[in-house]
Amino acid sequence: MTYHGKYKVKNPRKYKGNPNNVRYRSSWERQVFRWCESTPEVIKWNSEEVVIPYRCKTDGQMHRYFVDLYLEMANGNIYLIEIKPHAQTQPPTVSKRKTRKYLNEVMTYAKNISKWEKAHEVCESRGWIFQVWTEETIKNLGIKLI
Repeated sequence: MTYHGKYKVKNPRKYKGNPNNVRYRSSWERQVFRWCESTPEVIKWNSEEVVIPYRCKTDGQMHRYFVDLYLEMANGNIYLIEIKPHAQTQPPTVSKRKTRKYLNEVMTYAKNISKWEKAHEVCESRGWIFQVWTEETIKNLGIKLI
């Protein structure tokens, strides 16, 4: 079962975009959104409002990458953040049998790498920082996971 829903922004002045159309696609995203609103160092934030066109390595076609999180910090840094389970940030373990599950993991990882390489490129050109946050990153930030 996927944990998703509509997020009610409590501090719309801090949200850069339409605060009435914010969706979370995991409990981790929901908790990070709460953290964004309650952390004074976060000046502005949004979710899936930054769109990056990229060419996917799996099919050679152009796609649109809706970045999970945009953060403007009090120190002037701007971050684009992707929130993913740690397992999806690592290449799949090679197996002797090429099962459907294994092939799906390979395709998902290749698609993620395509997105992240383009996001790094865009961020570098703008002086921003791109990061992938996993459950460990969220925990280290002191964000309580539910």
